[in-house]
Amino acid sequence: MPYTAHPSAVIDEGCTIGEGTRIWHFSHLMPGCTIGANCNIGQNVVISPQVVLGNNVKVQNNVSIYTGVECEDDVFLGPSMVFTNVINPRSAVARRDQYLRTLVKKGASIGANATIVCGHDIGRFAFIGAGAVVTKEVLDYALVVGNPARPTGWMSEFGHKLKFNAEGEASCPESGQHYKLENGRVARLH
Repeated sequence: MPYTAHPSAVIDEGCTIGEGTRIWHFSHLMPGCTIGANCNIGQNVVISPQVVLGNNVKVQNNVSIYTGVECEDDVFLGPSMVFTNVINPRSAVARRDQYLRTLVKKGASIGANATIVCGHDIGRFAFIGAGAVVTKEVLDYALVVGNPARPTGWMSEFGHKLKFNAEGEASCPESGQHYKLENGRVARLH
């Protein structure tokens, strides 16, 4: 077995799980989900059918990832954060054919207890603050906080808030990587 799982974890037939992935206590992986290599699936996590997680995705405790969600490589999902997959759920109305897609792009981090309303993509290396409620698309490198989530700055790929000079340039204090802010968007300079 190329992955490890705690004996209390439930892994349904038809899951694809990459090498080096660890699955912890009381988690449930449902049929048809795809988990990349070197992921960490925390305690009490549910991963629904057709969910796709890339490589090196970290899912903290008490997270449910519903059908319609896709996470690219190196995504961090904080403790008890929430995804939705139907925009107008009703108990008495079946809407299984109306799941909206949510894409969490490479390197994004979603803080503890944040809620991602379905149908809104999270940009590359975006940073969603703890408790934020995301109700629209989040740009690459954006830092968003609050309810509803609003942009308050920009983050480096190493998770540091960027401070731009008058020319719209900033450097990450940890990595030294350089960034440019132009027309309301941030890009990393090579």
